[in-house]
Amino acid sequence: MPTITVLLLSGELNTIDRHILREWLTIFALVLAATVGLLLIQAMYSDFRDLQNMGAGLGDMAYYFIITIPSFLSFVLPVIVLVSLLYALGQLHRSNEITAMRAAGLGIFRITRAIWLAGLVLCGVMWGLNASVVPWSVEASRSLLEQMGFKHEAAQAQEASAVGVTRTVTFDNQQAGRLWFINRYSRFAQRAYGVSVSELTLKRQEKIRFYAEEARYDQERGCWVFLRGRETWFDLETGHETRVVNFDERVMSYYTEDPALMLVFDVKPNDLSFFELRRIIEYFQSDDNPKLTIYLIRYYEVLASTLGPLIVIAIAIPFAVSGVRVNPAVGVSKSLGLFLLYFVLMKFATALGVRGTLDPLVAACVPSAAMILIGAWFFARMR
Repeated sequence: MPTITVLLLSGELNTIDRHILREWLTIFALVLAATVGLLLIQAMYSDFRDLQNMGAGLGDMAYYFIITIPSFLSFVLPVIVLVSLLYALGQLHRSNEITAMRAAGLGIFRITRAIWLAGLVLCGVMWGLNASVVPWSVEASRSLLEQMGFKHEAAQAQEASAVGVTRTVTFDNQQAGRLWFINRYSRFAQRAYGVSVSELTLKRQEKIRFYAEEARYDQERGCWVFLRGRETWFDLETGHETRVVNFDERVMSYYTEDPALMLVFDVKPNDLSFFELRRIIEYFQSDDNPKLTIYLIRYYEVLASTLGPLIVIAIAIPFAVSGVRVNPAVGVSKSLGLFLLYFVLMKFATALGVRGTLDPLVAACVPSAAMILIGAWFFARMR
């Protein structure tokens, strides 16, 4: 935590600040280790049998679980901050240390300022996790799991085209005026089978249709290659065929649609990485695609979660250091109740955003804004 280190060296954090910070960070480290350990055990319990059935070796399993760990951090970090703060500050409150500091004329914000500084640092950590580490972890672990599954299927299948198949892929590229339909796409063979592409006018009239038994995306050329197909022209007024040309192979240099992007709509928004969400938004933002809304909401939710540590601190401190000196479990239960309220608000706002009642940015920010107001209200009551 470089900001706190600088303050320590400059002497701006005094003995009280260092004491509060040390008590909290000790518990924070213990809770972090315990939580990550439990989540790792849960992941091993959930995926170990599947990995074993795929024929994965110990090295593959170890690598998979190692790269999976970072994907836990973004959603457990606020909970870890909450539990560690409630316990550490609750202990100080029950031992009358907080009471003594307030009796000496120190305000609650002054007593906990080191925690707020640490919260700012954790917001930066959350941003770093959401922007780079977690997306890499999500994509790498999913890709590794898919590849091991494909290898297992390939060992049993007679044809590579039957491995890793996604059926009925549709993709409407409104920017380029192309409507795709793929009967099945093998992610293992990197081949599409039963491909039909319609080129449309600005009025969405079909002018040309390409059909191919098989197609592949050429990574070196950055375009699609169609095999064993035909090209059909249509009259725009009547819709009748005017010309048909058969071909064995056709390189479509201007068909640059990325198959990974074409398949991404089959993945739930919550299972996509930050990078994938951004790619979808950048690609489809000008199309006014109705499917885009749910991805926009998820994208903004990831950005809004950056403020999670500060929101948790604003909620945890009043519960931990006010009222009678009761068991920390009481504060934990109250705070978890607020977390439940947060998730209810998030689901409700998301539903309104999908229906178009709320703007996606507003729908994503409503739960966080509500928690900030609740935290500010609890903090104001302490004075």
